Amino acid sequence: MTLIRSVCIATALALAPLAWAHDDATLDTFKSPNGGQLRAAGEFHFELVVAPASAEARPAPVVLYVTDHAGGKVATAGASGTVTLLSGAQKTSIALQPDGENRLKGSGTYRSAADLKAIVAVTVAGKTTEQARFTPLAKAQPN
Repeated sequence: MTLIRSVCIATALALAPLAWAHDDATLDTFKSPNGGQLRAAGEFHFELVVAPASAEARPAPVVLYVTDHAGGKVATAGASGTVTLLSGAQKTSIALQPDGENRLKGSGTYRSAADLKAIVAVTVAGKTTEQARFTPLAKAQPN
């Protein structure tokens, strides 16, 4: 009985860092592959890339990269999604469509300022809808 308990405790301690490795604060310390902000969403990581900072609303793309937790590309063929952007009093919803191997893309008019918040909902073919919240310009990405 003591051996089983010891093995369970050792396993829990060994796996504990993995649970913390996917919180927002930890993901914000990672250099993202495409210069966006990373968030965990169910079995996926989403990386949101928005337009560079702009005080005025202007037409711009939004790109979302989808990977698994190990960084492997997840095919987005047949996927769909939306991103809702909030900045000041402005709210913009943009439809996301597959655009390449593991990304979704859409375009809309939005203000890309430090207070920008984004809510992303994506359904990958054959999977449940996953959501993530972003503050893509709140702080600079690591070098």
